[in-house]
Parts: sequence; C-alpha cells; structure tokens
Amino acid sequence: MKKYSNKPCLYMLIGALSLPLTSCGGIKDSLGLEKDSPDEFAVITRAPLEMPDTLTLPPPVPGMPRPQEKSTIISAKEAIIGHVNVEENNDVSTIESALLKKAGANSTSSDIRAIIDKETKEINQRNIPVTKKILKLGGGKPKPQAVIVDAKKELERIKKNKEAGKTIIDGKTPYIKE
Repeated sequence: MKKYSNKPCLYMLIGALSLPLTSCGGIKDSLGLEKDSPDEFAVITRAPLEMPDTLTLPPPVPGMPRPQEKSTIISAKEAIIGHVNVEENNDVSTIESALLKKAGANSTSSDIRAIIDKETKEINQRNIPVTKKILKLGGGKPKPQAVIVDAKKELERIKKNKEAGKTIIDGKTPYIKE
C-alpha cells in the first residue's frame, strides 16, 4: 500500500493563504516595509546663497524679502521675454498679497524649527526597517546627517583662492569635527 505525503497539500495551503497578503498594498505599509518620503515636487527654488564680504551679518527680519531674489513679476517677464532691463520692484501685487493672506502666509509660527525637527524625527522613526524595529539590529551610533563648515577658515580659504586667481571650489572645505 502506498503512503501519500501531505507536503504538497501543505505547500498549496500556504500559497493560497499568502496570495491575499501579497496583493494588499496596506500590508506592506502596516509592516513598515514602505518608506515615507517627502514630496519632491513641493520644493521651492531659491536664489543661490552668496558669501558675504564679512562674517558680521545683520539679524534677520521676519517678512523681509530676500535681497538676492527677484520679484515674481520680474522673474515671469524674464521667463517669457528674456533679460529685462527694468528697475527691480519687490512690492507684492494686490492679487498676490490676497492669495498669500488666504493661504495664511502672514501668520507664520514662531516655533517652526521645532515643528520641522519633530516631523523629521517622526519620518526617520517610520523609515526604520522592520528587522531593526523587531530584532533591534544595527543599534550603533547613528551617523550625523550633516557636517558643520568652519566659517572663519572657509572665508580665509576663499580669499586666498581669489588672490591666487583660483576658483572658489579649489581646495578642501574646512569642517568642525564633533
């Protein structure tokens, strides 16, 4: 008499039960297998930063326009016509100010930095792989996300490059070691 094995039935049962699990997108999200990344299209373009002649900067004034940025009207004219030789006027049009008022741009929060830090920490916590969450693997010291440039030494390096006729990117940027 032949003896039948239950292994093929077991494999078919496991396959039939796992099929609905793999087809659900919510399962991956609830297990933490999908990363939650910021919207790449929500980026605002800004004028490039400029190195001042001295390191003594005036304190920032909330609501004051950036001196290196052009008004939206001038930027639009340049995009359509090309180079515009008009005295730059940073005044906001009435329509633009009404739109900003409706969007709540004038009522900015004073603790915005703390809010951004909190949201970034939450995103970093959500993006931890499941194995690290469950098994506590990789509990080493986290790598710093940014380096701090030594401003005085960087200014000296840039001045030396200008005197020598070199570009601003020649040489190594001095960093503050933590």
